[in-house]
Amino acid sequence: MALPRIHAIVPAAGQGLRLASRPGLPKQYRPLLGRPMLQWSVERLAAHHAVRGVTVVVAPDDSAFARLEFDAECPVDWTEGGDTRAHSVLNALEYVRQAHRADWVLVHDAARPCLGMEELNRLLDAGLRAPAGAILALPVSDTLKRGDGASPAAIVATQSRDDLWAAQTPQLFPAGLLHQALSDQLQAGKPPTDEAGAMEAGGHHPLLVPGATTNFKVTWPGDLLLAEALLRRRSWS
Repeated sequence: MALPRIHAIVPAAGQGLRLASRPGLPKQYRPLLGRPMLQWSVERLAAHHAVRGVTVVVAPDDSAFARLEFDAECPVDWTEGGDTRAHSVLNALEYVRQAHRADWVLVHDAARPCLGMEELNRLLDAGLRAPAGAILALPVSDTLKRGDGASPAAIVATQSRDDLWAAQTPQLFPAGLLHQALSDQLQAGKPPTDEAGAMEAGGHHPLLVPGATTNFKVTWPGDLLLAEALLRRRSWS
């Protein structure tokens, strides 16, 4: 049986303030081994045989994306983002459903350059069989503490980590269902923090597929060194 049309969306319209980027250089363009982080993330998705194309969502004033050259097995294009991640993904969904006739979409963070093919295969194998799709995630292993909101915060409670998972990307969904879920949440004035959140609010129950610790989100300055070490080894697949 032929695979459905699977298209990847990479939101890259933000600034990544927690990484303390250089002025005028958003996080997704920070270099890793001499190449922008966004380039690594896009090429990992484009390397999978089931992915028909990748669309990057960029800020209206982005002048850096046009200078990138991707070593990709499928077409890579772009569309303009919105005020929030949810708006940006919705814009991209409308574009890829029309321009690429996408049946399913993989939404992946621009700041996860170390995605492995093993976990991407797991996600596609499970998600394409599930009516609401699936996301990569890791069971929470650390003890969780709730703070009081001060700085520095004082501990007010220890939270149970039973059945808790830390969401990763890619997240895989039927394109039509995700479009409806995001539209509903934005019309209600409740932009979700990730695409799975929109699906959950719409009454859908995506699967949790075990990811990998190497597929972490580059957030803090020290994460750049770890990502470079992983990319330099290139022993992961």
